[in-house]
Amino acid sequence: MNKPHQRIGAKSNTHVGKDFEIAAQKFFVKNGLNLERNIKIPLGVSSYQKEHAFDLGCEDKEVIVECKSHRWTSPNYNMPSAKLTVWNEAMYYFHLSPNHYRKIMFVLRDFNPKRRETLAEYYLRTRKNLIPEGVEFWEYDDTQQTAKRLL
Repeated sequence: MNKPHQRIGAKSNTHVGKDFEIAAQKFFVKNGLNLERNIKIPLGVSSYQKEHAFDLGCEDKEVIVECKSHRWTSPNYNMPSAKLTVWNEAMYYFHLSPNHYRKIMFVLRDFNPKRRETLAEYYLRTRKNLIPEGVEFWEYDDTQQTAKRLL
């Protein structure tokens, strides 16, 4: 079956996302931060609140993490505007979350040779106005299994 929006070689995009969450979880454990998957925090713009599930987190240490394994659009390294809309949504959820929580956006490192920057660097350069104060941006190199903090 032809699935033009599915990552090449992947069983499904859902599996890609879950696998990336597991890689992120392992990275944080290796660096002394034990995080659970699917942590729920009540959020709302008014007194009405609804639980939102963050990809990773720890209530005791007050940490929440959103994981995004998006890549530049193939084959021409085009800007993936629909994917970055999901990043904007994550910023909104971070904005609504309690101020005292540590907030981490953990993204896959994907370098664009035409632009000479990674997808995360592009987002930080063009959408910094949407990033709430205190949100950390971490970029994960899946080949090296290392991550670097960008913001």
